[in-house]
Amino acid sequence: MHILEAVILLMTLVVFSNVVDHFVPSVPVSLIQVVLGLGAALIMHVSIPLETDWFLLLFIAPLLFNDGRRFPKQELWKLRGPILANAIVLVFLTTILGGLMFHLIIPTMPFSVSFALAAILSPTDPVAVQSISKRAKLPEGILHIVSGESLINDASGLIAFKYAIAATVTGVFSIKAATLDFIYISIMGFISGLVIMALILLIENWLYRQGINDVIFSTVLQVTTPFVVYLVTEEFFHASGVIAVVAAGIIFHFYGTAPDRSQPELKLVSEKTWDIIIYTLNGIVFLILGIELPLATTNVIQNNQINTFGALGISLLAWFILLAIRVIWIYAYQAVSSIRSRKLKYLKTKQMPTFKAALLAGLSGVRGAVTMAGVLSIPMVVEDGSPFPSRSLALFVAAGVIIISLVVATITLPLISEDKAPLLTRANSGDDPDDIDGTPANDEGTTYISEDEARVYIMKLAVQRIEEERRPNNQKEAFDLILDYQFLIRRLELKLQDKKDMDSIISDELALRRVALRGERAAVQKLYDDQKISKQAFLIATAKLQRLENQMIRSIGHKVRLGHGTARNFAKLRNRISLWIIRHKTDEDISDELALIQREQAKAAISSLSDYFARDDIDNQRFDSQSVYHLIVRYRNQIELAKDHSKKQIKDQAMNYQSLRIKALAAEREGVQVLLEQGNIDWSMAAHLRQYINYSETVLIMDYQNQ
Repeated sequence: MHILEAVILLMTLVVFSNVVDHFVPSVPVSLIQVVLGLGAALIMHVSIPLETDWFLLLFIAPLLFNDGRRFPKQELWKLRGPILANAIVLVFLTTILGGLMFHLIIPTMPFSVSFALAAILSPTDPVAVQSISKRAKLPEGILHIVSGESLINDASGLIAFKYAIAATVTGVFSIKAATLDFIYISIMGFISGLVIMALILLIENWLYRQGINDVIFSTVLQVTTPFVVYLVTEEFFHASGVIAVVAAGIIFHFYGTAPDRSQPELKLVSEKTWDIIIYTLNGIVFLILGIELPLATTNVIQNNQINTFGALGISLLAWFILLAIRVIWIYAYQAVSSIRSRKLKYLKTKQMPTFKAALLAGLSGVRGAVTMAGVLSIPMVVEDGSPFPSRSLALFVAAGVIIISLVVATITLPLISEDKAPLLTRANSGDDPDDIDGTPANDEGTTYISEDEARVYIMKLAVQRIEEERRPNNQKEAFDLILDYQFLIRRLELKLQDKKDMDSIISDELALRRVALRGERAAVQKLYDDQKISKQAFLIATAKLQRLENQMIRSIGHKVRLGHGTARNFAKLRNRISLWIIRHKTDEDISDELALIQREQAKAAISSLSDYFARDDIDNQRFDSQSVYHLIVRYRNQIELAKDHSKKQIKDQAMNYQSLRIKALAAEREGVQVLLEQGNIDWSMAAHLRQYINYSETVLIMDYQNQ
């Protein structure tokens, strides 16, 4: 397949996989992407030629730079002990012990390849680790271990992997040379990353002082940084580009945001750009894994030494070996920390280590994109031109371990956690590791409200502010804006209700609409009887009412999406087209008659609803207040729309709408502060809600500038 066609296909499948994940949230999107890749290989005969150099550069450099760039500053210092222990000691312990065990269960695999396989399987998916460990309510000490491990071990695992691959390719291995080379490539890679990143930041700041402060330019410079750091370190210093990009990302995280203070839009644009890049790269890695599976399986089947079922068994055994190493290490680390804590007497109630906690932390070691990107970079041949030994089997085992770890975590997560939310991995779109805790409790033990509940609250405050600001000269704009808010509020409230309550609300709302519709029919008939409208206008109005009644009849007994913004906009467009056709089909202009009908229909509907609620046999408390308010506002908005508006009025309406929208957003901000001060939301949720409000305000400004 041509490279351009392959890229388009892969990106299309990445998007499609996340659509599937929306409807099947219980299955990690990574597994969905593997299946889609496998289907593309079997059905469409897709193949992706891989080369080690460009594959590592394209996938590893940006992924690890992004990890370092988003590393929490406080955790970087707080977790320095667990990070160093797990990112270095545990990785190399896994490489040595795992490599020896892999060679025992796969005698045909050379020692160097076994070590390389164990090394590349040591890094864990940071999002999946925290998704499991936090929901499983692990002790704080263990949580620190798995968090520190998952955030840094990519670099050390890839270094060990790369050195083992080099030993296989060259056929030369010396412990002394290996130790010296490791020290050089690690230290030099670290220094190189620091220096290159510092130079880039100096150049960027100099350009900024010279007036070259374009947001797009700065974003492109930031995106190209990991590739430059990786290439310069590998090609000129022959050191570890992996460590270099991690170091560069951390330095950028600490010192690379100075211009953002005067250019907040740079932060927004760059973050969203990185989200798109990581979203795409992570998805493509797992798709390529699925595409490569048939090739690996075919080669394994053709191998006389081992069959496919044997390879599956080896994959399961390899996963179990890695799990055992992690569990034993975490249990021992927790025991040592507990003993030291008791000796220091700084925590009298320190929890004793438990095997269950260590097992849960071990199960959190889900393998992800970095493992797959690394194993797919294994070269096809060694230095003398002969095939790389056991490459297909290594690829098969690595893919098997990734899939097994994902499946086991998916199955065990609901069993070990009170939160039934699905497993998150790096491949999920828009994932934020800081937001995976669900709905925690605050310091007083009160449970925080959900984001949807918070949005409903602040939007109701916005509607209240608009009502306070409504005047005779801005009625139309006020009702337009209130109606927009009401659609959003209704959609969120229906989402928050359980099915029984939702069905009851929908049924009551349909009943109210039928009452209003009877009033509209009576108004149209009265206008015709009083000869205030022509027969043609009468027929048009009654036909429209009949369509509305038919829609309600079809809605009864079915789940309807009341208040769907897209449907509302489509209905507006359809009505305008119908009115245009009517005006051009008739010899006389009946637009004034139709406007009169629209006003009288709305007035009659409101009057019918008022009479209905005034009846003694009607329990007004049973009706949802938002349903009633939504219906009344819709008819009052209809009255305002039917009024004749001049060009000057239309211009004034645009200004009135902008003014009301700004005041509504101010009310939303005040609502966020109230929720925060009352302890209903935490700072993270408040920041998220404020960000949404800021985005809305930015769009409002853009719309104003485009007018």
